Amino acid sequence: MSLPRTVAEVLRDHVTLEVECIDRMYLNAYVPRLQYESGVAGFFRQHRGHPFASSALMDPISKAFVAAIHAFVQDQGVPLIPFEKGQRKDDVMAEHLARFTAPEGLLFVGRAQEKARVVRTEKRRNPTTGYHGCQSSRNERAP
Repeated sequence: MSLPRTVAEVLRDHVTLEVECIDRMYLNAYVPRLQYESGVAGFFRQHRGHPFASSALMDPISKAFVAAIHAFVQDQGVPLIPFEKGQRKDDVMAEHLARFTAPEGLLFVGRAQEKARVVRTEKRRNPTTGYHGCQSSRNERAP
């Protein structure tokens, strides 16, 4: 008599994944709840524990991510290639691949800036009093 098995058990016991080649991998992060002001506020207040939500709180998170990428490429000795607007990424890859002599490995890490509408705050200073304040603005284009 055989016992019913879950799909996870069958896959774990009988399926092996072997990857021969990945010519490119993309990291795209899309979190639907963070596309709305209420979701961003909830992220900073409930998830990150801040008493208020401000786009200034994203800065250290973004800088830590960028620093980790830079540390990775430096540790691995691979180039970090910034893609220019309109530049074909496949053409850049072909140029680097033509000079690549190792049997396998990481060719380069490419960086492209995608424009997206974001909720952001901006620092303002009153020219008369010198007071610093923040004002929220909706759906501005990210730099």
